[in-house]
Amino acid sequence: MEKFQPLPSQPAPSSSTGLVGWLRKNLFSGPINSIVSIIAIYFVVSALIPAIQWTFIDADWFGSDRNACTSGGACWVFITSRLDQFIYGFYPEQLYWRVDTTFLLLAALFAWLMIPNLPQKVWVAAFTIFIFPIIAFFLLHGGAFGLEEVPTHQWGGLILTLVIAIVGIAAAMPIGILLALGRRSEMPIIKSFCVVFIEVWRGVPLITVLFMASVMLPLFVPAEYHFDKLLRALIGIALFQSAYIAEVVRGGLQAIPKGQYEAADALGLTYWKAMILIILPQALKLMIPGIVNTFIALFKDTSLVLIIGLFDILAIVQAALTDPKWLGFATEGYVFVALVFWVFCFGMSRYSQHLENKLHTGHKR
Repeated sequence: MEKFQPLPSQPAPSSSTGLVGWLRKNLFSGPINSIVSIIAIYFVVSALIPAIQWTFIDADWFGSDRNACTSGGACWVFITSRLDQFIYGFYPEQLYWRVDTTFLLLAALFAWLMIPNLPQKVWVAAFTIFIFPIIAFFLLHGGAFGLEEVPTHQWGGLILTLVIAIVGIAAAMPIGILLALGRRSEMPIIKSFCVVFIEVWRGVPLITVLFMASVMLPLFVPAEYHFDKLLRALIGIALFQSAYIAEVVRGGLQAIPKGQYEAADALGLTYWKAMILIILPQALKLMIPGIVNTFIALFKDTSLVLIIGLFDILAIVQAALTDPKWLGFATEGYVFVALVFWVFCFGMSRYSQHLENKLHTGHKR
């Protein structure tokens, strides 16, 4: 008797794989979906073609003044001719190398920490946290080691936006974690202080915090101490964002099963050892989306420092738009600012998703 021979595996139908399969599955899976997809594609194409025509095809890119804009499309000459001002603000041109060195070093450190399999990550992280801020301060501000001093009122543009965002994130994170732990503490005084702190700072808008930090903070320190305007803004932003970080961290701590706390107690670990070695590593994985969402909000809120006379990239572009030589190019200016903010915010979002996938240990459902 002949043995049954199974037929060889057949390839999937071409209509269910590749681009055709994706279209059938996602856009044209039924009559209603097909009609909605066709209408949506029509409106998208109708809006996209003129936008591409204005942005790229008919655009003018290079020149020295508005006379170079003759095609009727976007006048990117306004951006390219003032790009240095938008990036460096009022920083002295001959000292741009100090800004470039600072941010290239920061980018190299971040790349070292993010690229897998590179050695000595612990030492690089320690250098980034403890040594790099000192190097960055002396490079940007000067006043020591033979470097010319550049007062913070000359900082501006993209570098000011990045300084405020990076310092705000770096300072708000540890403060927020301590506040979250304090709010869950069993000691009434510490818990009450943390609750009041968090609720007060979350109950006022950031623009009010910046104004109060600029006007009121100097009244509470001795007259011989001078608080720089940028330093006051950084203190206000860090305290404001730490309250939001605290609530995100508290949510992550509450998501950890009680058994983890009991296991730490069974091992005889002290409170801080249990938090550092067992609880926080698990909680921080769950908090990544909320924390990054707060960081993105902080990055966008840096534009509010204009209220106290600091010119971030948005304020610099707005000031340039008032130049009589460049009147009428507000669209190009705001599109450029929106693109800069989107690049950084999208980058943070994508990296947070990378971290979630990397640290995924089965808690997702």
